[in-house]
Amino acid sequence: MTPAIELTRLRKQYGRRTAVDSLDLRIEPGTVFGLIGPNGAGKTTTLRMILDIIRPTAGAIRVLGEDPRRGGPALRRRIGFIPGELRLDGRVTGRRMLDFYATVSGPVAAGAIDGLAERLDLDLSRPVHALSKGNKQKLGIVQAFMHEPPLLVLDEPTSGLDPLVQREFLRLVTDARDRGQTVLLSSHVLSEIQQTADTVAVLSQGKVVAEGDVASLRLGAIRRVRVGIAASSAEEIGAQLGALPHVSELDVRGAADVVRVSATVEGDIDPLVKVLARHRVIDLAIEEPDLEESVLKLYGEPSRPEAGERDA
Repeated sequence: MTPAIELTRLRKQYGRRTAVDSLDLRIEPGTVFGLIGPNGAGKTTTLRMILDIIRPTAGAIRVLGEDPRRGGPALRRRIGFIPGELRLDGRVTGRRMLDFYATVSGPVAAGAIDGLAERLDLDLSRPVHALSKGNKQKLGIVQAFMHEPPLLVLDEPTSGLDPLVQREFLRLVTDARDRGQTVLLSSHVLSEIQQTADTVAVLSQGKVVAEGDVASLRLGAIRRVRVGIAASSAEEIGAQLGALPHVSELDVRGAADVVRVSATVEGDIDPLVKVLARHRVIDLAIEEPDLEESVLKLYGEPSRPEAGERDA
């Protein structure tokens, strides 16, 4: 089966600065592919090359079986795109703007625009320039999804959206996959990738440092834990937790018969839970560290570029 996207030794340089370095990726049709990594990893540069917004320095790109440099408008109509920095303005209403995009992108099924707007709680009667950042983002989502293209390329698509709308967006992604569409999703939000992606590539400084399914990459294996324990001995709690093999960055402080603990747990959290079960737990919070920390702790960091050589 022809891959939806295939990148072969893709490279992009700006003078001495290497933004993408010998990148090989293959994205199968009908899947959700997550592209993640810290700022400066080369994610946006890669997406722009896939869409022929910028041209690579070296390497080959195939999108839906075609070279994007030669595919022209016919290929672009088969792609739905949300840029990382969406800029929408104008005095026309959201509906008129989407009606215009419909004439460019190709056939849009009757009721598709209204259905998407309802799911995202978007008022299409308001002028675009009067919309908030979040509502402009919703408009961009409707524009990308409304003609049900074979390929969706989404760069930080939930930026500015409230949590309820983010959840509905993830349902849209799942629905698209169920219809057989391919989704390339670039995100800083680890939970989005964990909930939707079939396959993930981790980028760091323009290189793929890991690729596979979410479970095998252990992207959720690092957690920060904060807990309050009804106990009088911070030393005793600290000794018990400090003996655990997966606990690091341990900070234990006692005050007024409550011991406050913060720690980072990498891997199996069960030993920590069993230690806490010996005590009366007053409060407990478990959260993921930021994506950059997760990537660098799990996979290390490729050799750093020279000063100033970073992909924005």
